[in-house]
Amino acid sequence: MTRQRSFKRLVRSRMNKTGESYTTARASLLAPQEPQETEEPALATSDESIRRRTGRGWEEWFDLLDEWGAADRPHREIARWVAEQLGVEPLAWGPQAVTVSYERARGGRAVGEHPDGFAITASKTVAVSVERLFGAFEEDALRGRWLSGAPLKLRTATAPRTARYDWEGGSTRVNVTFDELAAGKSRVAISHERLADAAVAEEMKAWWRERLRALKPLLEGGEVDA
Repeated sequence: MTRQRSFKRLVRSRMNKTGESYTTARASLLAPQEPQETEEPALATSDESIRRRTGRGWEEWFDLLDEWGAADRPHREIARWVAEQLGVEPLAWGPQAVTVSYERARGGRAVGEHPDGFAITASKTVAVSVERLFGAFEEDALRGRWLSGAPLKLRTATAPRTARYDWEGGSTRVNVTFDELAAGKSRVAISHERLADAAVAEEMKAWWRERLRALKPLLEGGEVDA
């Protein structure tokens, strides 16, 4: 069967947006993605990471999926096929990462779109301990200074590493992770999931990033924005 070269399609799409050469665009797509306040990358992780976790790189996966005929199949069927290759459940990280990335490359799924709706991410590095950063979410008085009125209800938390919340009674979900980068320096990463559409996702992405910008000076000794 003739390969459809979906990965090349993804590279050329980036070339059209950035003006990069093919080699530069390809290298940018395959490189590790650092958490930052930019658009979510089209590929779920770097080529090195996906190869380490699944045994194949992105170009190999895309060629295999093209040959199998994934371009004409629904998400669940693709995920099941990838899961069979890996010997894991379809909802595991590997099948979902490969399937969603492939669908984005083919134009069948927007960046941030998932089977249960849209999701956005936001992150911020703050010069405080991870315990202090975790407290900004879990201490009512402190959270009220930068996240007042947010319809969050705690589902579960593992201090000081993760916290999961219902948003507006559970219509959407907010997952938060905290990482210690060095002594007195840590990072918070937020994923807001099950959003209704791309417009709502864009609105929530801007809101969360603005709130994290307010949190940083509050914790580092400044004043939170109104």
